[in-house]
Amino acid sequence: MRFDGLSLIGLVIGLGAVLTGQYLEGGQLAALFNAPALLIVLGGSFGAAMLQAPMPVFLRAMRLLVWVFFPPRANTRKTLDDLKLWAQMARREGLLGLEKVVEKVPSLYARKGLLLVIDGSDPESIRDTLEHDSLARERRDLGAARVVDSIGGYAPTLGILGAVLGLIQVMNNLSDPSRLGEGIAVAFVATVYGVGLANLVFLPAANKIKTLVRAQSRVEEMLAIGICAIGQGANPHVVEARLQGLVD
Repeated sequence: MRFDGLSLIGLVIGLGAVLTGQYLEGGQLAALFNAPALLIVLGGSFGAAMLQAPMPVFLRAMRLLVWVFFPPRANTRKTLDDLKLWAQMARREGLLGLEKVVEKVPSLYARKGLLLVIDGSDPESIRDTLEHDSLARERRDLGAARVVDSIGGYAPTLGILGAVLGLIQVMNNLSDPSRLGEGIAVAFVATVYGVGLANLVFLPAANKIKTLVRAQSRVEEMLAIGICAIGQGANPHVVEARLQGLVD
């Protein structure tokens, strides 16, 4: 994984625009920081997501959040180069010659395909096995991405709930003007947190995770097609021609 600076820049620009707008309108930046409001929105949103999803799916979603700043590598050009190299080796030394490189392949998915080829499995059987593995992984990861998406959906509603709770506090303390400010702050800041976190953090993060999941599926599709072609003894140039349309 490598650090994705663009995600950090986007987050800084988004939050910076909100804070700068607040400042230019004459507001106090300190007024946007309210611990009770943040607890209501974040705690409520994550709690609702935990109620919605099975624990393994929720934990997978938390792990995939790291992808926003440290996305997995999905390099279709390198994948094509690797497949061409393996095809050349198989043509030159036979399928058993791939044993020299299989342990050095970092991708477990590619390694499994190569081992099936070396074992002499039928290309159609290899293709079915790899496609089923890819589909299962994609479904699992997209399900986790939907959990992050749901957190973004719950956050604005929890912001409204925080606003209502703040207004209840205001109504209960009308006789004590010194406590009115705190209740009003919670009421409006909670709404800001809910809408802001949903649209600046969780919904964009969920969409990015979905994009990365599909990019991984494209790489796995290339590997499945290429490895099956190698198993059939295809010429390296034929392998490249079949996969060229999938290269970014």
